[in-house]
Amino acid sequence: MRIVFMGTPDFAVPSLKRLISDGYEIVGVFTQPDKPKNRGMKLTPSPVKVVALEHEIPVYQPTTLKTDEAYDVLTALKPDLIVVAAYGKILPKRILELPKLGCINVHSSLLPRYRGAAPINWAILNGEDETGVTIMYMAEGLDTGDMISQRATPIDPNETVETLHDRLAEIGADLLSETVTAIQNGTAVRTPQDDAQSCYAPMLGRELSPIDFGRTAHQIHDQVRGLIPWPAASLELKGQIFKVFAVEETGQTSEKSAGTFLGADKKGVNVVCGDGKVLRILEWQAPGKKRMSAADYLLGHTLPVEG
Repeated sequence: MRIVFMGTPDFAVPSLKRLISDGYEIVGVFTQPDKPKNRGMKLTPSPVKVVALEHEIPVYQPTTLKTDEAYDVLTALKPDLIVVAAYGKILPKRILELPKLGCINVHSSLLPRYRGAAPINWAILNGEDETGVTIMYMAEGLDTGDMISQRATPIDPNETVETLHDRLAEIGADLLSETVTAIQNGTAVRTPQDDAQSCYAPMLGRELSPIDFGRTAHQIHDQVRGLIPWPAASLELKGQIFKVFAVEETGQTSEKSAGTFLGADKKGVNVVCGDGKVLRILEWQAPGKKRMSAADYLLGHTLPVEG
């Protein structure tokens, strides 16, 4: 089977590696153009490109797939199947119709829930206790194609986007291997999505960052977990914006008003939330500083606290 793989970030790497180890003929890898990174703004290849080059697979990096040139390149590769995992670009209809076995996508949610760009983040932001991976045939709509396979996994109450992302990437690779085998054997089953059960996971923005301590401690806990590493939850303290990377629910309560800093201990900084419960800030980042434990920050700074 001739496969073209399309993917860009770390999430897609296990899927590409699994197809390679399964012995499929990867005739080309499409990934986003190299992007400038860090202070030196040096052009940096995507994680998928790095793996492709290590295995001497031809790499293509068009800025769009809507041109005749991109279509002609794909046509010349004669793929039987196109596999997409977090590629980051829209596939036009004529490309979706090009491979005889179709185009499939590795999507990090239990479709039809959390269609869109940031399903892992929104599952945590919304306090879900389960998510998973869906592999589907691609259609013109946003993550609306018929499903082929799904695998669910629980979300730990303290799990962050970073750890869940890595777990789902591996689950996706396992499921992809099984699904491609089924497609090759002609045993893959198409299951239409129930649009009535759908919800969307739009791209993240900095407008999601500010913490409203009028919300419940649990909601804020989910906000912090769901926005790591970017854009990160944030709070204003002494006129400065602090990014917040770790909190915990203490189980304690207070009659003080929401947003009141009660003080600190060896673990962190305690703040009252809208439901009267106390949330402990464990790790944050002051402007121009490195991430550090809130307790360490307090060794050289004071807070506006109420006992």
